[in-house]
Amino acid sequence: MDINLIPIGNSQGVRLPKSVIEQAGLTGPLQLEVADGAIIIRPAKKNPREGWEEAAAEIAAMGEDNVDDWDGTLNDFHGEWEW
Repeated sequence: MDINLIPIGNSQGVRLPKSVIEQAGLTGPLQLEVADGAIIIRPAKKNPREGWEEAAAEIAAMGEDNVDDWDGTLNDFHGEWEW
């Protein structure tokens, strides 16, 4: 399907046919991303922390959740910080 850019004030936009919007399940707030020369439009996540639980479990399974060395990071700034 070919479509054209249309002027919208000082910007340009595209009109999406109703059938395309329905097929993509687009409603309410949307998330816009540019990747590899393409514009990707998808429904915005309802919860900004959506998927965190799964990601944390995956990190733990890989053994990458060790934060013991974080205290060592504080020593990297010795003399520069006051707590």
